[in-house]
Amino acid sequence: MTNLKDKVAVVFAASGDIAGAVAQSLCEHGAKVYVTGRSHKSIKALAQKIGTNGGDVEAVQVDALNETEISSLLKKVILEHGRLDVIFNGIGATYEEMGGRPPTTVATFEQFMAPIEKICGSQFLTSRIAAKYMIESKSEGTILLLSAQLSKSKFPNVAGITAASAAIEGLTRVMAAEWGSNNIKVICICAGALMETKRISGFISDTARKYNIPEAQIIAQYKSFDIIKGNLTLKQVGETAAFLASDTGVAFNSHIVDVDCGKMNVL
Repeated sequence: MTNLKDKVAVVFAASGDIAGAVAQSLCEHGAKVYVTGRSHKSIKALAQKIGTNGGDVEAVQVDALNETEISSLLKKVILEHGRLDVIFNGIGATYEEMGGRPPTTVATFEQFMAPIEKICGSQFLTSRIAAKYMIESKSEGTILLLSAQLSKSKFPNVAGITAASAAIEGLTRVMAAEWGSNNIKVICICAGALMETKRISGFISDTARKYNIPEAQIIAQYKSFDIIKGNLTLKQVGETAAFLASDTGVAFNSHIVDVDCGKMNVL
C-alpha cells in the first residue's frame, strides 16, 4: 500500500481518535506525516506508536487555533520538502467544553458561538494557510476537513455544534471552488458515531449512569438507523482519508463524504 509514496502530509489535532487513525493510514500508504496537537506528550506518544509500525512520522506541538503556529509549521514543511500534499484537521469538542447542551432558548450567545469559533474557525485557519503554501509551491494537494452528522440530523439542544458542522461543509464547497484552478482538492469527511472513540464511549457511559439505563440500550438506539449492520471503525475512516488524498481519489472534490455505512435518519 504505497499510493501516497513520496507525499507529505500534516495532521492537525492529531491527539484525537479520528485524526490519529488518519495519520496512521496516511503513513501506512507511504506518506511522510507530521502529527500536531497542543499537548506535545500526546502527539509524541502517537508518533512513537506509528513509528513502531514503520511509519515516517514526526510530532510537532501546534495549536490548531493559532495562526502563527500553523503557518510556521507549514512553512517548515515546504522548506524541508518543497511541497505540501495533504492536510487533515481532526479538531473536535465535547459538549462539556462547549457549555453543555442547553435548549436554544436558554443557551447564551457565547455558548452558541463557541463551537463555531473553535471547530469551524480552526478548519478555516488550517485550510487557508495550507492552500497558500500549496499554491506558492505548486503542490496541487488535498485539503481534508472533518464535520459531524449533526449537520444533517435533527437533534435538540445542540444548536452551536450543529451550526458549526453545517458551516464546515459549506466552507468546503467554497474553498474547492476558489482553489480548483490551482488543482487543489478540498473534501470534507462527515463521520458517523464511532463506538471505539473515547468521546462516544464516554458519552454512552455517562448517559447510562445519569439515567440508570443499560449501555447496551443506548448503543442499540445509536445503531437502530443503520442501513448495513456492523460497526464503523476508526481504521475505515483512516483508509477513506488515505483514498481521498490519493491520485485515485481525484474524482472527489468539493464533496461531503459520509463515512457511516449508511444511516436512514441522515439526509
